[in-house]
Amino acid sequence: MSEECTHDCGSCSSNCEDRTQPQKDPNNYRGVKKVIAVMSGKGGVGKSMVTSLLAVNASKKGLKTAIIDADITGPSIPKSFGLTEKVTCNAEGTTMYPVETADGIKVISMNLLMDKETDPVIWRGPIIAGAVKQFWEDVSWGDVDCMFIDCPPGTGDVPLTVLQSLPIAGIVIVTSPQELVSMIVGKAVNMAKAMDIPVLGIVENMSYFECPDCGKRHAIFGESHIDEVAAEYGIKTVAKLPINPEAARMVDAGEADKLDTTGLDEIFKAITQEN
Repeated sequence: MSEECTHDCGSCSSNCEDRTQPQKDPNNYRGVKKVIAVMSGKGGVGKSMVTSLLAVNASKKGLKTAIIDADITGPSIPKSFGLTEKVTCNAEGTTMYPVETADGIKVISMNLLMDKETDPVIWRGPIIAGAVKQFWEDVSWGDVDCMFIDCPPGTGDVPLTVLQSLPIAGIVIVTSPQELVSMIVGKAVNMAKAMDIPVLGIVENMSYFECPDCGKRHAIFGESHIDEVAAEYGIKTVAKLPINPEAARMVDAGEADKLDTTGLDEIFKAITQEN
């Protein structure tokens, strides 16, 4: 057995004497009807907040909703919803049970498995990718109408694992209003095309700031080019979210369940219309 063994034989090709093949229970995820990946070409654009907003939007519309926090080394979904309860397992230790938010959104995240939320996850890429697969295969999800995957930024190991290993119905791309947006969005769109997965919409986060006194909109990070970019790549649905200090405060306070999600209604329509 290697010194770097993770004891996850299902994701290992070594033929060591300690190798065992745990049985995967397909009933764990058989009740999940639709899986949506939320991606970004780079970090710092508010992808995890958008994932939370989409999940809250779906839950408010009566759908049974779940989130896989696939950002293994930088998980933030539990903090957004104020989750402190730890993940539990069955007696055999082969199946995990997700933690639920106040409104019943099921969540699995590395931070729900760690003793302290500030403990770092110092793993190499293949091990991180294996953990994401386990979040799908080894968690008893029950009946879920819509599951959102909060992917880490970029097009590396974890997004690739998500798109290859999970039945992704579509992708929502999150970006910000900067000149680099076309190139960054293009990378995510081309990855989706390579995997033959539709891009359902683009969310431009921090698109503008609306003055609470006069109502005038200010382009803090530059003028938006997202409509042109969406047209360039044939993406029909675009949402523009403002800079909202109150929303940031609510997320920091673990009150994502209370967020106003109406800005993502068109994205949600695109998600529910996708077969």
